[in-house]
Amino acid sequence: MTKQVQQIDRVIIRFAGDSGDGMQLTGDRFTQETASFGNDLSTLPNFPAEIRAPAGTLPGVSSFQLHFADHDIMTPGDAPNVLVAMNPAALKANIEDVPNGAMIIVNTDEFTKRNLNKVGYATSPLEDGSLAEFKVSAVPLTSMTIKALEEFDISKKDAERAKNMFALGMLSWMYNRPTEGTLGFLKDKFAKKPEIMAANIAAFQAGWNFGETTEDFAVSYEIKPATLPSGTYRNITGNLAISYGLIAGSELSGLPLFLGSYPITPASDILHELSKHKRFGVRTFQAEDEIAGVGAALGAAFGGALGVTTTSGPGMVLKAETIGLAVTTELPLVVIDVQRAGPSTGMPTKTEQADLLMAMFGRNGESPLPILAPRSPADCFDIAIEATRIATQYRTPVVVLSDGYLANGSEPWRIPGVAELPDLSVDFATEANGEDGKFLPYLRDQETLARPWAVPGTTGLEHRIGGIEKSDGSGDISYSPANHDLMVRSRQGKIDGIARDIAPLEVDDPSGDADVLVLGWGGTYGSIGAGVRRIRRAGGKVAQAHLRHLSPFPENLGEVLRSYERVLVPEINMGQLALLLRGRFLVDVISYTKVRGLPFKAEELAGVIQEVIDGAE
Repeated sequence: MTKQVQQIDRVIIRFAGDSGDGMQLTGDRFTQETASFGNDLSTLPNFPAEIRAPAGTLPGVSSFQLHFADHDIMTPGDAPNVLVAMNPAALKANIEDVPNGAMIIVNTDEFTKRNLNKVGYATSPLEDGSLAEFKVSAVPLTSMTIKALEEFDISKKDAERAKNMFALGMLSWMYNRPTEGTLGFLKDKFAKKPEIMAANIAAFQAGWNFGETTEDFAVSYEIKPATLPSGTYRNITGNLAISYGLIAGSELSGLPLFLGSYPITPASDILHELSKHKRFGVRTFQAEDEIAGVGAALGAAFGGALGVTTTSGPGMVLKAETIGLAVTTELPLVVIDVQRAGPSTGMPTKTEQADLLMAMFGRNGESPLPILAPRSPADCFDIAIEATRIATQYRTPVVVLSDGYLANGSEPWRIPGVAELPDLSVDFATEANGEDGKFLPYLRDQETLARPWAVPGTTGLEHRIGGIEKSDGSGDISYSPANHDLMVRSRQGKIDGIARDIAPLEVDDPSGDADVLVLGWGGTYGSIGAGVRRIRRAGGKVAQAHLRHLSPFPENLGEVLRSYERVLVPEINMGQLALLLRGRFLVDVISYTKVRGLPFKAEELAGVIQEVIDGAE
């Protein structure tokens, strides 16, 4: 049968199934092949917090959404054009997101009466007409996989587990994806289990052949590679980008990297990744708790290393006292907070950006520090280097606010050349800086207000360390009211001065006469950008800006805010940046917030932006 190949410019695919169905692996493999083909892409993994949620239930549904195109895209997409539902729970949990006319591929083997009852289906949606507005392809994935693997000496359970590879092969045929990478991956993954390896490869190939021969799929689709700036690209997640950025920061500064960390979702992958890179002088310490992790990192900083600790919101609470100690000892420390939905344990695998006020004020006393936020998975690399630069140059702890969406999501990353990266060389104190050969550990640099960084054991540079207030210059313990006022203001002045050392806030305002500015921070960048594009395509005028430095703010931020009649600030919290902007600049920004554990949809933000534009007019 001759099949038609249809050219399209983009597609959004969502794989959904039970948390044991391998949807994350399936989505990741499809993503890797798409990246190698050269499409622009963005992903949204979504999975339960439980290690193994109850099989076949709504809480146990795991999904992976991939948006890829032949042009520049900014989000994983609002709604899937194709939903692959491995069971009734996956269908029910995702059907509200699927637009009319979209394709739904269902694994009919799992639509048993028992499984339907688990999720509240009184009748089968495959038979009662409730899916009439969709293009439904009913495929017995499980039984077809078992049939394809009859010749292999494996159990029925192992054969069933390969159904995700059958689905991957089927979708790979449908969208003309390369296969070499997946075949190589399976050979490496199951190298010690050759029969399982052969079975998974056979299941993948059977899925491809099914797509090629079945009458259910009369069309396959081709999406040409995207035109991106020249360079060498690879697919990268936010956590991986942060890991590489920290290693680069270590190499650029000439400092050994020490990570003191306690595993916590969704930051644990940074610990896992950095533990693989001992050849770069990286040392990782999996501590017994969050407090020990940050304490070890601060100790490493005192010893002359690039001290780093990674965590999420609940861990930030526990680290607060030691971060305050880093503020008063004025030692470089990089703190990575991969934000998740709270409070308390909250929803560990769902995204949120609600730790901004905690990062800003969540310590006792006046304890200012710089705060940075990456805007995309690839930007996590640059932010990690920037955090290293600020921490080492200004002798201060720096908080990086990533989030679960950026950490687990992925996109193409252009690998920079070494010559493009900044020089972060560090000058340690090597000789006395006071009169009579005395070392003054709090004698500040006149430009940065940073104090000297003296490695313990350096002859003649012995000095006192600790949390009790120090005398300006000498570092002796002091309870003087005047000295305390001076030290508090000096520490604040040091952080404020960083604003002179960062780029002004850039505003994207093509027409130059927009009345409305949309200002975001962190992982909302893609959704805001996609929403702004929709408004502009419809003829609307709107400006966009995005903050990567949240403390201190860029020096021109106040001027930018006052240049627009209305400023809209979308956040995945209850309006934390909006609160700071109102208090600092006395500008009554418009706050738009949601806390659903999911990123904004571009269509939703476009609607909100249009309402604000209409109000301004």
